[in-house]
Amino acid sequence: MIFLRTLALLALLGLSSPAIAQGTQVAFGAIKQDTSAPVEVTADELNVDQTTGKAVFTGNVVIAQGVMRLSAARVLVIYREETAGIQRMEATGGVTLVSGPDVAEGQRADYDIDSGVIVMTGDVLLVQGPSALSADRMNIDLNGGTARMQGRVKTILETGGN
Repeated sequence: MIFLRTLALLALLGLSSPAIAQGTQVAFGAIKQDTSAPVEVTADELNVDQTTGKAVFTGNVVIAQGVMRLSAARVLVIYREETAGIQRMEATGGVTLVSGPDVAEGQRADYDIDSGVIVMTGDVLLVQGPSALSADRMNIDLNGGTARMQGRVKTILETGGN
């Protein structure tokens, strides 16, 4: 993760013409994500509380759903009360989200399964090929394949000059 941040920052420094904004919308992921697809979770440890309907995965957690991959130190999974299935997931501790060619990093990611929205917070960095954007927060709409960066959005745009 540190390597990815360093690489992205070096790429930003090598480009010209800084741009800073309060919010911007970008494409995210190669294709629209199927939020109804099964969720596969691997981790070093699992603790389940049947009374609260929560499960906590810790240690090298990797979550896969369709083409999307999320990794974190800890993921809390909250199940629906009335029907079977996952309601939402809360990932913390060095979160990395990969969808197609796009990679995002942050300190936290909250994934609402029904709405297909992931909210990443805490020094968010989005890398898309040679481009990188940073912000305080990123809202990802998996159904629409878009993301909205908010809070001190920063990128450096190539002007086409030498």
